[in-house]
Amino acid sequence: MIMWFRRVELDEIKRAKDALPHYFSILSGEEKPNFFYSKQVEVNFGEDEDLESLWKTHEEGMEKLRENDLKENPEKSLLDLKSLIAHRMLESCELCEFKCHANRFEEIGYCRVKESLVASDFLHIGEEPELVPSYTVFFSGCNFRCVFCQNWDISQYRVGLRYSPKEMAVKIAVAYAEGAKNVNFVGGEPTPNLPFILETLKYVKVPIPVVWNSNMYMSEKSMKLLDGVVDVYLGDFKWGNDEDALKYSKAPRYWETVTRNFLLAKKHYRAEFLIRHLVMPGHLECCTRPILEWISENLGKNVRVNVMFQYRPEYRAHEYPGIDRRLTNDEMFKAAELVKEFGLKNALVG
Repeated sequence: MIMWFRRVELDEIKRAKDALPHYFSILSGEEKPNFFYSKQVEVNFGEDEDLESLWKTHEEGMEKLRENDLKENPEKSLLDLKSLIAHRMLESCELCEFKCHANRFEEIGYCRVKESLVASDFLHIGEEPELVPSYTVFFSGCNFRCVFCQNWDISQYRVGLRYSPKEMAVKIAVAYAEGAKNVNFVGGEPTPNLPFILETLKYVKVPIPVVWNSNMYMSEKSMKLLDGVVDVYLGDFKWGNDEDALKYSKAPRYWETVTRNFLLAKKHYRAEFLIRHLVMPGHLECCTRPILEWISENLGKNVRVNVMFQYRPEYRAHEYPGIDRRLTNDEMFKAAELVKEFGLKNALVG
C-alpha cells in the first residue's frame, strides 16, 4: 500500500513538472522569478510624465525583457515603471474590467478597496501539492459578488491590517526563510491591490515565485502590468456562460473577459497556468463542459487544471435554488469523465 501511494505521489509530481517547468526551475535555482528579470530592464522615464508616455516606455521595456536585454542594478527599472503606472491608475481606477473610475486615493472602488488591507497571511498547506507550503496573502475586498463565497467575511467587507510595501517585503522574506515555495496573492481578489503588490516586489530580494490567485477579471491594462511579473496564474474559471456569471457573481461580460485574459496570459513572459474550476451543482453541461473544452482547445491539453469538488453552499447560496446543495456522486463522476473526454493530461480531479 505504501509503495502504491508513493507511485501516485511521484506521478503527480511528474505531471506538475510537465505543466509548470518554469516554476520548478525557479524552485531548483536554475531560473529567477520573473519580477527579478523586470528589475534588470533599464528604462528611462520621468515621475511626472503623462500616462500615455509612460505606457510607450513600458512597451519598449517589455521588448527589452523579451530580448533578454538586462542590466545589473539599473537606475530605473521596468518594475519601477510598472509600479508607477499602477499607482497613477488609482486616480481613476480601471484595474479590473468594471473600470469604476473611482479616485482610490479618496474613496473606495466598486471592489470595496481603497488602501490595501491584509486580512490574513500565513504558510498555507491546503493548496495544490506543487504550491505548498505557500505564503498566502489574503487581501480584503473583491470585484465579484459571488452569492456562495466561502471567504465572504473578507471579500465583501473592508477588514485587515495595513502594511507598508517595505513591511510586506520583509514578511515575504521571512516566509521564504521558513520554507515558502511561493508568494500567493489572493483575496478577496488581488487585482485592486496591484499597485501595492508591484511596489512591494520592488523591495523583495529573495527569489520567490509570484502566484497570482485571481478571478481573472482584470482589465487589459492590468494584464500588461502583470506581464513580466507573474510566474504562475492560479486562475479561477468559474462560469461557462454570461447568464450564470451575472446571476451568481454579478459579473457582466464574464466569458469574453476571462477568456481574453487567459489568452493574454498565455503570451506573457515565462508565465504558466494552474487553472481552478469549482464544479457547481447542476452546472455540468452549461459550465464545466464548455470550460474544460475551451481550456483544451485554447490553452492545450498539458495545462495544469484543478477540477474541484469542494463546493458547499455558503454565504447566501441558500437563497438560490439549485446551488443550495452539495454535489452528488453522479455529478462528480461525470465531471471526471469530462476531464478524460477533453484529454486534459495534467488535471487534478476531486
